Amino acid sequence: MIVALMMLLLLLGGSLSSAESDQLHHPLGDPPPLDHSAHDADMKHEDSGLHERHSQEAVTSMAETHAHLGPHFRWTTLRAANLADQERAAVIVTALRKSLEPYHDYRKAIDDGYEPFLPNVKQPHYHFTSKWRGFKSAFRFSPEQPTSLLYKKTADGYELEGAMFTAPKRVDENALNKRIPLSVAQWHAHVNICLPPKREVKTADWTEFGPKGSILTESECNTVDGRWVPQLFGWMIHVYPFRDSVEGIWSH
Repeated sequence: MIVALMMLLLLLGGSLSSAESDQLHHPLGDPPPLDHSAHDADMKHEDSGLHERHSQEAVTSMAETHAHLGPHFRWTTLRAANLADQERAAVIVTALRKSLEPYHDYRKAIDDGYEPFLPNVKQPHYHFTSKWRGFKSAFRFSPEQPTSLLYKKTADGYELEGAMFTAPKRVDENALNKRIPLSVAQWHAHVNICLPPKREVKTADWTEFGPKGSILTESECNTVDGRWVPQLFGWMIHVYPFRDSVEGIWSH
């Protein structure tokens, strides 16, 4: 379980080597990401309990209603609408919708390397993440190969809802726009995170620390001897290709 979490972190997040090995360490994607991947260098050496804690909080916070409006989220700037972008986004949705068809059966997703993240933690949306696809997303964007699949739990399994794409945290908005047009959708990142001192991980007050904590600035973090992380994982974006409207497809 711990190894899976470490890989998930690796994929969701980062960049690779000093610039790239960052990514190889983090479900949610320079080089590699599931942005739950290559945080900062010192995060590579954190104990597994902390990795699991902040990974869980980051993933569940993405799923909570309106949580994405909080101070620990950064969003790309929405650009002016234009026909070319709308057409490009439609092509992406069509390709994604077709590629997801087999995964209405969640067991097929598991067979193909998508692993459920925190399946025993109650969530509105469950991320089934592919380490390999997350790694590849650090280098290129493929509408047919999202880093994660999004499911909701049902009485007898899971129902497919959509997908999540990831990108390295080092990339700028122009690079993100080349993947998915920023006039149609917004990528998000988990930012301004204060992690507790390593010696206090097991007893830390997680209403104060972490992706949902009350500490919002580096100076506040320093006063409690915390570890400041400007951006915890890489960039992420959710897509719901089976919905009826453009707004619904690209909703947060």
